[in-house]
Amino acid sequence: MNKRLAGWSIAGLVVVVVCAALLWPAAPSRGDDGWSSPQQRAAALRRAVNDLAAAYPAEYTGAAAFLARLDALEPRLAPESEGLQEAASELLALQREALLANPLLDFDQLLLVRRAEGNMGLPQNWQGNCSMGRTGYDNEIAVLSPVRPDGALTTLYKPGRDVFVGDVDLNFDADKMLFSMLGSHDRWQIWEIGADGSGLRQVTPGAYPDVDNYDACYLPDGRVIFGSSGVFHGVPCVGGSDSVANLFIMDTDGGNMRQLCFDQDHNWCPTVLNNGRVLYTRWEYSDTPHYFSRLLFSMNPDGTNQAEYYGSNSYWPNSMFYARPIPGNPTAVAAIVSGHHGVARMGELVILDPAKGRKEGEGVVQRIPGHEKPVEPVIVDQLVDNSWPKFLHPFPLSDKYFLVSCKPNPETPWGIYLADVFDNLVLVRELPGQALLEPVPLRKTQRPPVVPDRVNPASDEATVYITDIYRGEGLPGVPRGTVKSLRIFEIYYGYNKMGGHAHVGVEGPWDVHRILGTVPVFEDGSAYFKIPANIPVAVQPLDAEGRAVQLMRSWFVGMPGERVSCVGCHERQNTTPPALPTIASMSPPVEITPWNGPARGFSFKRDVQPVLDRHCVGCHDDAATKGNPSRPNLAEKPRNGWGNFTPSYLALHPFVRRPGPESDYHVLAPMEFHTSTSELLQMLEKGHHGVRVPKEDLERLHTWIDLNVPDHGTWSEHAKIQENYHERRLEMRTRYANRPEDPEVIPELDLGSREFTAPPKEKKARPLKEKVKGWPFKAAKAAALQAETGPEVRRALDLGGGVAMDLALIPAGEFVMGAPEGFSDEMPQARAAVPAPFWMGVTEVTNAQYQAFDPAHDSGFIDQHHKDHTTPGYSAQAPENPVIRVSWEKAMAYCAWLSERTGLRCSLPTEAEWEWACRAGSAAPFWYGGLDTDFSAYANLADYSIRLLAVSGINPQPIPNPSRYDDFLPKDVRFNDGQRIVSPVRLYQPNPWGLYDMHGNVAEWTLSLYRPYPYAADDGRNDPEAAGRRVARGGSWFDRPKRAQSGARFAYEPWQPVYNVGFRVIVRAADPVKVAENN
Repeated sequence: MNKRLAGWSIAGLVVVVVCAALLWPAAPSRGDDGWSSPQQRAAALRRAVNDLAAAYPAEYTGAAAFLARLDALEPRLAPESEGLQEAASELLALQREALLANPLLDFDQLLLVRRAEGNMGLPQNWQGNCSMGRTGYDNEIAVLSPVRPDGALTTLYKPGRDVFVGDVDLNFDADKMLFSMLGSHDRWQIWEIGADGSGLRQVTPGAYPDVDNYDACYLPDGRVIFGSSGVFHGVPCVGGSDSVANLFIMDTDGGNMRQLCFDQDHNWCPTVLNNGRVLYTRWEYSDTPHYFSRLLFSMNPDGTNQAEYYGSNSYWPNSMFYARPIPGNPTAVAAIVSGHHGVARMGELVILDPAKGRKEGEGVVQRIPGHEKPVEPVIVDQLVDNSWPKFLHPFPLSDKYFLVSCKPNPETPWGIYLADVFDNLVLVRELPGQALLEPVPLRKTQRPPVVPDRVNPASDEATVYITDIYRGEGLPGVPRGTVKSLRIFEIYYGYNKMGGHAHVGVEGPWDVHRILGTVPVFEDGSAYFKIPANIPVAVQPLDAEGRAVQLMRSWFVGMPGERVSCVGCHERQNTTPPALPTIASMSPPVEITPWNGPARGFSFKRDVQPVLDRHCVGCHDDAATKGNPSRPNLAEKPRNGWGNFTPSYLALHPFVRRPGPESDYHVLAPMEFHTSTSELLQMLEKGHHGVRVPKEDLERLHTWIDLNVPDHGTWSEHAKIQENYHERRLEMRTRYANRPEDPEVIPELDLGSREFTAPPKEKKARPLKEKVKGWPFKAAKAAALQAETGPEVRRALDLGGGVAMDLALIPAGEFVMGAPEGFSDEMPQARAAVPAPFWMGVTEVTNAQYQAFDPAHDSGFIDQHHKDHTTPGYSAQAPENPVIRVSWEKAMAYCAWLSERTGLRCSLPTEAEWEWACRAGSAAPFWYGGLDTDFSAYANLADYSIRLLAVSGINPQPIPNPSRYDDFLPKDVRFNDGQRIVSPVRLYQPNPWGLYDMHGNVAEWTLSLYRPYPYAADDGRNDPEAAGRRVARGGSWFDRPKRAQSGARFAYEPWQPVYNVGFRVIVRAADPVKVAENN
């Protein structure tokens, strides 16, 4: 038995039990914890006693007696037992006696913070200490001895006034400690005091009256890491009203101070891992949902090798605070999992091990309590508000036992508890009306190894080495050779008291994006290049046209002289780089090639408007757009418009797709927001009144879209920077990060000629004069042809698992192919023959039908506008929804699988087959009519219901009567089909051949290559083995009628998954099938 308990009588224990009998933790609201009934509590106690007896046979000698008493108690714990209450009290006494005898409690003093519960001193989960009140606290640093419920609490240090004292970090030798408290200039400062209460001193110099420093920890070499608001930027989601603190390093005398982290939002809770690296929480939301993006990060003490530790691209956990390493384990940590809104900093006690996995629940060892129970990674804003018990400040004693501050239920005070993985929760000490927080054994601990510094303070640059850009989660399915270069840009954060999701752009980035330039990627996917040190840098892999194949919605930082290394793109941290040398490694690192001038914030006025002046304003100026609201006015104006945004920007941005301020936090599919999915670029490629934009100007448009459609290139162009924050940031950036350049300076640029050059007069192809006998024909004739073609016009394919695919018989015939009302690439018209009948899917392939082939496929979510997301977006995963984000190659693989399963010849339709089936005899733009026909009953297109995508608020909801600046998506508001996004199949009327959704819902892959018209079936365009982009037909819910006509066609890479493209299967008809002719 523990020596401290050897003379502690059972009678004394009973006194404690009587006094604290009502403090037994009540069952938490989630109601599934192993300690919620006396029988389960007994089982938890038995597990712990057996574990201690096995782990410490020499020290834990009372196990047999404890288990014998438990055996005697258990029959009396039955629900029907008359002595249940008395037996439960005896069980509590036994639990405390048995578990407080834990040999891991081999210390006589426990350091803690006592604070009156009336002011807990816990910042909200988006704040740091500097956002808390500066006075009104009744608190002290205290020592509990002995470490048991009747131990005495002795004051070690109590401030002379009602200020906060906390964030205590005990030195490894247990002779002194750091803590946070107000100091110079009445600002938060780092203080140090001896373990005996002597030697109080302020550690941070406190030289600045406008800087707060707090939340420090000792490093193994004696230096100190701490958070400082000297970065002078604000929390974006609250308009900069709360100051951000990033991590700095200094000597213990306050000298040699240097900024380590350059993050958009807070760094919290630094501590040292067992390997000498620093663990901390980093909050980031570079165009990702900010409720869910507080990650665990780690770095070397000098700031090098900053890397995710847990939670990147994961909705759960929302936040992780007060994480500490588990003794003797190289990777596992204990942390408090909390939410965004709701309770501050407190939450559930969870053990995480990144060696098991780093995303969502992959690395969860256990939630405490929760023995042998899985942890569901739910997506909830106020994640832990209704979860009990609540925890703060865990201190792992081992991988199974933890000291922790705990509030078991709403009625009990915050006390110090011994928690374990077996579901025991044993009170160590509490005080009514007081919160006992931050428990730390007051004893020496093993000093982790000292990681030597690797920085070169004399350098202002770092190098980046990427082994193979194609490895990792970022570019699956992207063919080697696609990525030609990397775009390098800096994320420049908002200042205090400004910023937000609608300052740099509309439905655009949170922050200014400063483009630095590009660097090459070699054939093997490797790259080696220089970057400026001490700035947040992001990269985008670019194709040959300068378009981003994937978006990096985060950043990395290189310390001075550091070589930052990545194995690939979004690769797992545990990925091992290949042993073979790469092409990039054989040469020195390359310099960044500037992009159309010096490094600068990307600006619509300076980087896009010249393109519009050269190619667009002749037909899109005041005169040309007067009385024509559907034609955007792209001319430059002398002053800004709504929201202080550039008027031509407001006119153009609705025609491009981008992630906006918040998009699905999971790793995006490659090319999810590729410029090929934006109407502006599609229109220019398809032919827009003869306009031909040269590559260098197209690159400007691509870059604008890839950078999330910013308008302003500096913060001061949107609004006046408050107070002296610009000057102070520049001063601190220069002094502590050696970055003297001012990102607010607008450099002189050579914009070239801005004179409009009229395009050559477009030669519009005329409609085909030649007539096709018997075509067009009416719906009745279509039905008759279908009936004459075969003995049956419907059949079904069994896909297994109760899932079937209905097919309709499509007759053979001839028609006029092409769209005289459409774009240039949809002309000239030509006679097209469909020589043989075929079967075609009555609907687009649904999620349920596709998952019969690929159960792992996820159609994902449709992007939601605004911020404050509480979900990944609008789900597209309903079983009866058409499958999307399936590349042409995967659609063909599905057809091959279906062929093998059924013994039939399954394929995608050619363009001619698709258009023939869609038209069903109609020569009009749609099988049901023309461009002005009310399509509400026939097709899911971009219409009045798209207004529902104009949203605001927490868990954004539709805005009643939105302004045109919120409701900016192009649409035909004359009609309302009742669906704002992709919908289940069969909601609308089928065409005369029984085919649903041939127009709208989702576009559909065809077999055909994207080649110019006139269409010719024998020119190789229908060769499935040929290289080149493939055609999608029919338009989608996102398209206005003109983009969804029978002849409309769009081109995508065959390996490209597209957010609004699915497919429909055809089956080549077998003999005997009577072939009816349309004559």
